[in-house]
Parts: sequence; structure tokens; C-alpha cells
Amino acid sequence: MILKVYTSLLLLFFINSVWSRTVRQIYDDLDPDHWSHYTSECPQECSCLPSFPNALYCDNKGLKEIPPIPARIWYLYLQNNQIETLSEKPFMNATHLRWINLNKNKITNGGIENGVLSKLKRLLYLFLEDNELEEVPSPLPVSLEQLRLARNKISRIPEGVFSHLENLTLLDLHHNSLLDSALQSDTFQGLNNLMQLNIAKNSLKKMPLSIPANTLQLFLDNNSIEVIPENYFSAIPKVTFLRLNYNKLSDDGIPPNGFNVSSILDLQLSHNQLTKIPPINAHLEHLHLDHNKIKSVNGTQICPVSIALEEDYGYYGNVPRLRYLRLDGNEIQPPIPLDIMICFRLLQAVVI
Repeated sequence: MILKVYTSLLLLFFINSVWSRTVRQIYDDLDPDHWSHYTSECPQECSCLPSFPNALYCDNKGLKEIPPIPARIWYLYLQNNQIETLSEKPFMNATHLRWINLNKNKITNGGIENGVLSKLKRLLYLFLEDNELEEVPSPLPVSLEQLRLARNKISRIPEGVFSHLENLTLLDLHHNSLLDSALQSDTFQGLNNLMQLNIAKNSLKKMPLSIPANTLQLFLDNNSIEVIPENYFSAIPKVTFLRLNYNKLSDDGIPPNGFNVSSILDLQLSHNQLTKIPPINAHLEHLHLDHNKIKSVNGTQICPVSIALEEDYGYYGNVPRLRYLRLDGNEIQPPIPLDIMICFRLLQAVVI
């Protein structure tokens, strides 16, 4: 199970490096004699570099409109402008676009021409962070692998907007205005290959419904979540990184074995209202519990396996894998209890 998780993470983390090598090969094969042709079709508002002929740099130009995009462009940089609208006309010849960065503009939903995005059949990465969107734009291209919509004003997710995005691996909606009512049971339906979901810094009071089953990383920091439903994580059996920092979780809001989940390797519960350490699984490697209301720590009670059995089997038994434990900002007084070290023999750092 853990091997499969790490394999999936490696695919997510290193896809950009593989992509870069492919692009460099294209650049190396470019005939320098053809560069004069490329420069002649480069929009005067933008920059075209001979070392990156498939990229168009229109960032930080004070643009209010998108210039015509040449057919050869794969990577389009339009961030840090004053663009308000997305219309079909500039993209008429840009049938090979893979990457569009429109971060830090003034784009609204009303300014997006219907169907303009879905017609970009090869688009893999769409960045629309720091704009004026009030809902997730639709329709979107089915080819998308990453959709980044952080720091907008999104309070609504249209029904079925994600239903055909089977290739999407990353969805970032953090720092918006989402309420519980915006996340229905079918909101994320269709995201069968999603690996990272970021809904941090919204206005959620409950854990979101129907998270895609293949999700590995779930970020819910800076909401107002008070309760973890019973068996919540059984529906997302591959979740590995879970962040719930800066919420309103108390001891009563966590089921007896709510976080005793074998897939979770990194659990972050900082800045909540816990008075004791919740039961954890022996597979957990990183635990963040700083800035809660914990007064004492009993290693025998929180140890996920019997210390007696651990001593019998040593490193060949089910030794807990916890390597990092953060407890500062609580009411715990040093030194670290000896039974903590006896239980968690692989600990490399304890912050108290």
C-alpha cells in the first residue's frame, strides 16, 4: 500500500521534470534559420525568446486584453496584467496550448466567453489565481491535469463542472469564499484521478462530502471545522497527507479512532482546541499538534502498539514509524516522558 502511495507521489512531483526534458529536446531540434519567422509573428506587446520558441511571455506588461497567440505556442504567460476578459478570438490559432498562466489579473466570470476554455483541447495546466472569479469557470477542457483557482471570490461550484475532468490530478480552491452548502455530494464527481485537493482558507464548518477516492493530499487548514464524522476516511483510503491546522477541533469532535488510519503518514492538527493526543496509527510518520490545549503526554496511552510487545519483537515487530512530533504551544512541561521514547523508537525530532 505504502509503495503504491509513494509511486503515485513520485509521478505527481516529477512530471514537470520529465515534461521539461521533452521540451528541451524540441528546442534543441529547432533550426536557428527559422527564428526570423518566429519573431515576425511574435505580438509586439510580448517577448519571444529564441531559447524557448514554444513560449510566449506577456507577463507584467500592463495588458488589458490578450493579444493574438501564434499557433506554435505551448506555454503562455499572462500573469500580472489588467486583463478582464477571455474571448475566443486571441486563441483561434493556438491549438497546441498546454499551459496558461493568468494569475493576478481582473478576470470575472462574466468576462469569460462561453466555451472559450473548453475549446483548448490540449490544455494541461490552467492558472487563474488572484482574479475576481465568483464561481468555478465552465465548461473546462477535458484534458486538464491541474486547475489552480486560489485567492478568488469563489462561493459557488456549478453542478457537473468537474464531471468530465478525469485527467485532473490537482485542484486548488484555497483562499476563496466556499461555504458547506457549496460542496454537495456530487460536486467532485468525475475526478477519478485527483491526487491533491486544497480547500484551505474557506468558510467550511464541516468536512466536505464525497472527496474523490484516489485523493492523496487533502488540505483543509484555516476553516471552522468542528467535527470529523465517524469512518470519514474509509471513503478516501489512499489519503497520505492531511492538514487540518487552524480549525475548531476539540476532543469531542473526533471519533475514538478518527485518525487511526493506516494510509495517513503526515497529520497536521496545529492550532485547534485539543486537550489530548488522539489515537494514531503505527504507520504515521509526522504529527503536528502544536498550539492546542494539551497539558500532559502519556506515552503508554498514545502508543499505537503495546510497549511490552514492542520490546519483545524489537525492530522486527510492528514498531511505530513516528519520526517527527511537534507539541510546542501547549501546556506541556519538559522533559519528554521516557515512555514516549520507548514507544516511538524512530523519533528523530520532538518539539515541546
